[in-house]
Amino acid sequence: MKTKYLSSALILIFVLSMSVSAQKEAKAMKTPKSVTDAFAKLYPKATDVKWEKEGDEEFEANFKDNGTEISVVMDDDGKLQETETVISISDLPKSVAPYIEKKYAGYTVIGAAKIVNAKGTVTYEAEIKKEEIKKEVIFNQNGKPVVKKHLKKEEDEKEEHEKN
Repeated sequence: MKTKYLSSALILIFVLSMSVSAQKEAKAMKTPKSVTDAFAKLYPKATDVKWEKEGDEEFEANFKDNGTEISVVMDDDGKLQETETVISISDLPKSVAPYIEKKYAGYTVIGAAKIVNAKGTVTYEAEIKKEEIKKEVIFNQNGKPVVKKHLKKEEDEKEEHEKN
């Protein structure tokens, strides 16, 4: 009988310690008020907002604004670092399609986005797929492939590209 109580007590202690650990982690991952306030000023009509921690000092919000899918990255002071807006594949620079056909034979463009960094530099992202393999290819505003130095970790395979 003592063994049964001791086992129950140990299980209870374990469950409680896991709960406290999860609560501490959730608090540590909380988006700072400076970030959420700055975001609300930039996108007052945003819906379906989901926040993620991006690196040590940045936060990413994925949301919809007037039906358009957008992702923004902000530093912990609430300064906008990058905006990624989903666009129509036909809005990619004209040289993207021939490049994909030549360098990625058999791949199909399945998605596109326009990316603007904090300095106003515009790049484009073409998401391509061949069977179960997905890649993201980045182009400058003139449609030339660019080297992406820091790739985000995601489930989909990503690849760096050299300038031609």
